[in-house]
Amino acid sequence: MRDGMRRKSLMAAAALLSGVLTLTACSGGGDDESGDSGGGSEQSEADRAAEDADTSTAVISITPDDGTDGVGINDDVSVAVEDGVLDEVAMTATETGAEVAGTISDDQLTWQPDAQLERGTRYTLAVQASDSEGREAHESRSFTTVSPDNSFTGYFTPEDGATVGVGMPVSLNFDKPITDRAAIEAAVEVNASSGQEVVGHWFSETRLDLRPEDYWQANSEVSVSLNFDGAEAGDGVVGWQSRTFTFTVGRAQVSTVDAESHRMEVVRDGESLRTIPISAGSEENPTYNGTMVISEKLKETRMNGATVGFEADDGEGEYDIPDVPHAMRLSTSGTFVHGNYWAADSVFGSSNTSHGCIGLDDAQGADDGGTDGAWFFEESLLGDVIIVVNSPDREIQPDNGLNGWNLSWADWQAGSAL
Repeated sequence: MRDGMRRKSLMAAAALLSGVLTLTACSGGGDDESGDSGGGSEQSEADRAAEDADTSTAVISITPDDGTDGVGINDDVSVAVEDGVLDEVAMTATETGAEVAGTISDDQLTWQPDAQLERGTRYTLAVQASDSEGREAHESRSFTTVSPDNSFTGYFTPEDGATVGVGMPVSLNFDKPITDRAAIEAAVEVNASSGQEVVGHWFSETRLDLRPEDYWQANSEVSVSLNFDGAEAGDGVVGWQSRTFTFTVGRAQVSTVDAESHRMEVVRDGESLRTIPISAGSEENPTYNGTMVISEKLKETRMNGATVGFEADDGEGEYDIPDVPHAMRLSTSGTFVHGNYWAADSVFGSSNTSHGCIGLDDAQGADDGGTDGAWFFEESLLGDVIIVVNSPDREIQPDNGLNGWNLSWADWQAGSAL
């Protein structure tokens, strides 16, 4: 957009000169025979004066346009100049006056903010440029960034820079329902150094998981780009994120729990590390069968049965243990593999006594590194796989935790919007 101040200068000069000429004509122009010719002469004089005014040739362009709402917070704001250089760019949050840091390019032709802007904020942008003669030009804009009410956020697992097990999916949870699932799924790009094809599966209008057909190849690198900035989720809701995160797949560890034999075999990179005696869920509260992924590790945690539906007649939890050692979550509904210090040593490897968790012999305080519970905790990564077999319970639902591996590849692909 051309420099508004230049236009205003031209208009002001024209108006001033026109006024002077008009007064001169009124005081001594009564003998003119043709008022039209006199008026034309006056206007031509004013136009020539405006053209001769000492105005800058620098032309400033600002994106977005003045008064724009719903501006993206990543790359939607920029300044450029033609026939000149940028001298100063000042951007502030209109309400608070907080300054926004930005950088003028080395050639002084462009400017951009240094960091992501805030959502739902009105900003003012004032620019000064000058031409080769040192003559200044000015331009300004005000605009408002996309509001939280009209934008969505995607929260992702795993964390940026994490090293994870081979079963870890990319899991995205959105803070608003996604109506146009195809558009948002297409805005997610996953690349693995192993070359594995990665496909998305929608578990709900707010959850999208992505994984390959088989477990990730050990020691591979995975990069995930979330290109949500400006992406339309439907119902007037747009994205604002534009970022990439990466994670490393570590060694391949898969542990198999046999609820019937009360044993868990830990296999790493195809070799058996250890077979551990366990106690799975009782006959009344059996452990789920199926493939599960470790989604959380807690050196100590409180477990209260009331939080997962195990209540006594008095409304209190059937159990309330404040210091369960070496707990690793396998499901959203409360399935863990964890240390157990309150059961007799004879229980492990001989009977199933839990409320559905997989118990390992351990010590209170989580400070005895020689126990089975401590060893397995230290040897496990988020994303490691635990497979439960021979339990009288049903197979765990694939959306109960990070457990989409319980869907066949065909069923997984069917859940993609692309």
